[in-house]
Amino acid sequence: MTSVLVGVDGGGTHTRAMVTDEAGVQLASSDGIGSAIRPGEVTRSADIVASTIEAAIRESAVEDPQVRIACVGVAGAGREEERHALHEALVSRGIADEVHVVTDAEIALEDAFGDGPGVLLIAGTGSICYGRGPAGAVARCGGWGPIIGDEGSGAWLGRRVLGVVAAAADGREPDTALTAAILATTGVPSVDALVPWASHATVAQLASLAPVIMETAKAGDLRANAIVTLGVEELALHVRTLARQLFVDERATVPLALSGGLVHKGTLVRKRLEVRLRSMVPGAMLHGDEVIAVRGAIKRAMRTPSGIVARQRGG
Repeated sequence: MTSVLVGVDGGGTHTRAMVTDEAGVQLASSDGIGSAIRPGEVTRSADIVASTIEAAIRESAVEDPQVRIACVGVAGAGREEERHALHEALVSRGIADEVHVVTDAEIALEDAFGDGPGVLLIAGTGSICYGRGPAGAVARCGGWGPIIGDEGSGAWLGRRVLGVVAAAADGREPDTALTAAILATTGVPSVDALVPWASHATVAQLASLAPVIMETAKAGDLRANAIVTLGVEELALHVRTLARQLFVDERATVPLALSGGLVHKGTLVRKRLEVRLRSMVPGAMLHGDEVIAVRGAIKRAMRTPSGIVARQRGG
């Protein structure tokens, strides 16, 4: 029997599981569909997490594996009720001897800063800002979900662009290149047909409209650029809020990391956000390394008391 550790990063669009030995050396990984917790759908999230872990273990080709610790970071696990329910569901599936359920933001913060101070902004399908201050205080901003929050996220941008296209069709706003681009992306024949499409669209489908907005903005469309600017402003506001809460004010030195598809290096949102932060959060010191949340889940597993014992025993 070979002891292994498992880390999971479950977001709105995809889930990644990583298997390592007790020293944290990667053995294999696997990707699945989004496992973010939605109210009343914990069983679905647990099934996706469990199947993604199983696929990663198979990929590792470890003979007779025993998963000692599984650290599962999932979007939507910030609410105690959902976190407890997912924990119980995963325990009942026997995924590991010891199961820890946290948020995707917590494992990403772990990868970026370990147990040190810093602020992490995640902007992908959803959005959230999570941080730890110099004295160890932890706080979050945003992450209220796709219905009432997630400002600046891919899904939030998707909802905004549908409104702009509808307003342009009415004549309330000028014509925009977004209309043709959105119709082509959604595969519907007219603006009227966007109504049934939107009513059945998943959060991931709304987020899939974000790249269209970026490309149209790069081509010079005024409304597309306005949407991007509004999204950037919302994301920068998240960072400033935590800078004030955890580091006295936005002029203090604030270690900052960015994670998520919207803010990868080279994206339009990333470029504009960096510019906006210079004035809104002048103390922000951008962390240049890529944040890999699933790696943070492994690090967190290794920092549990039983994980530390495992590392010591393994040399």
